[in-house]
Amino acid sequence: MPSSPNISFVLHDVARLLRKRFEQRSRTSGLTRAQWQMLAYLSRREGIHQNRLADLMEIMPITLARLLDKMEARGFIERRPDPADRRAWLLYLTPEAPPLLEIMRSNGQKTRDEAFAGLSADAQQRLLQNLCLIKTNLLEACAKPVVDREKVHD
Repeated sequence: MPSSPNISFVLHDVARLLRKRFEQRSRTSGLTRAQWQMLAYLSRREGIHQNRLADLMEIMPITLARLLDKMEARGFIERRPDPADRRAWLLYLTPEAPPLLEIMRSNGQKTRDEAFAGLSADAQQRLLQNLCLIKTNLLEACAKPVVDREKVHD
């Protein structure tokens, strides 16, 4: 009797294929997935501190700084000094960014439509709710230390 698929492998494959399909659609923009992601985060949080954005994206501040340098050189974002802290920078989109964001959102919606083909709206909603619950469970678990019960002695 064949065993059921491993959820970790399936989730990994689905995430990889979603990224791949999105990148296929977005190739002509000349932006990397990381640059798209940074623009998406920034579009929802304009005026955010550079270090806070790195935390949200779960990347090192120096990695974000390199992304920002490229996007600033292309005219899509701007850094402004934080009036409350001269060492910190606040991030904003320029007027050139919104048309790119519209392309990104359209490409993302087309990719999701392809991924959800054959699933009813209710099934899609249940899937997303279940995945959010799994994410919450894992976030809570990751915040706790791992205890190897076999090595614990009374």
